[in-house]
Amino acid sequence: MTLRIGLVGCGNISDIYLINAPRFPGIRFVACADLKPEAAMRQSEKYGIEAVSVAELLGRDDIDIVLNLTVPAAHAEISLAALENGKHVYCEKPLAATLEDGMAIVETARAKGLRVGSAPDTVLGAAMRETRRQIDAGVIGRPVLGTAAVLSHGMEFWHPDPTFFFKPGGGPVFDMGPYYLTTLVNLLGPVASVQAAGMAAFDTRTVTTPHSPIRGREIAVEVLTSVQALLCFESGAQITFLASWDVWRHGLRPLEIHGTQGSMRLPDPNWFGGKVRTAIARGDWETTATSDRAFGRANWPQGEDRYANYRGLGIAEMADAIETGRPHRANGDVALHVLAVIAGIDEAAKSQARVEIGPSCDRPEPLDERQAAALLG
Repeated sequence: MTLRIGLVGCGNISDIYLINAPRFPGIRFVACADLKPEAAMRQSEKYGIEAVSVAELLGRDDIDIVLNLTVPAAHAEISLAALENGKHVYCEKPLAATLEDGMAIVETARAKGLRVGSAPDTVLGAAMRETRRQIDAGVIGRPVLGTAAVLSHGMEFWHPDPTFFFKPGGGPVFDMGPYYLTTLVNLLGPVASVQAAGMAAFDTRTVTTPHSPIRGREIAVEVLTSVQALLCFESGAQITFLASWDVWRHGLRPLEIHGTQGSMRLPDPNWFGGKVRTAIARGDWETTATSDRAFGRANWPQGEDRYANYRGLGIAEMADAIETGRPHRANGDVALHVLAVIAGIDEAAKSQARVEIGPSCDRPEPLDERQAAALLG
């Protein structure tokens, strides 16, 4: 059976979900909505789905899952409204702008017997599936420490309206952190506590995005734009996490994990593919390519094919789980735990105190190659 999807939030990220949707026979988009009717109409005409109001979409009987691609500050309002209307929800990251709102979403879904899923789903891509396989097989022994780094100079150079990135619910930890933190939770298990320090290097940001309708506008910065955190996992592993939009250029790798028997270098968790490099003891790095596996081949940007970008995989996997009655992997409990880690990092950076993390979550079951390929029909 194909589950029917209603899209709320027709902004920048909605294109890739709609482009990828035909890859997945288990889902079909039927309608879209946005507070700006012209945005919904644009996607309606481009992708052949009906444009309706938000209220109409949430109340329709022919929609099984609401895909919530609104800005983070609106995630809770839309997700809760969808659940109240009997719809399953799949939300862009983060799950909500506050931990309290995230808990309300998960608890409401549980009470109503509905599913909550959340991006990022890059952990289901070929590269992180291979990484998970090697870690679970003990290739590097017991993971003990590592580094994660997402460093750039912000969103005001490319996004058409980057205002929300610098408001509550934004910043590099809330925006990009879920890719790294969700990956680490899938690989190492839940986080027990965090310590952190943070700052904002600039009081304002000037939009320089070409063709932006607000080009030249100054945005007041209301969040931390640089954070350094120490994540202590329940397993005993410790990861140093750096997230900044105040860095012009750097040479740090996205992810490294070091174990008792060896080390791993992982590709950017913002994408679904890439090469996994492993060194055992003092040996040389050995590379495992994943481009020949499901969700590993480069397909983005269209015509250039530099990255593997299969956003929508998570909602397709959730739809399959709903149909077969099994747990889904990009689930609300993981997203809520990651949100708790994000909120804990923010609190620790502002208070300079160690913050214990709760609620926790179970480490999702790995997705193997056969299961991944099956989602493509």
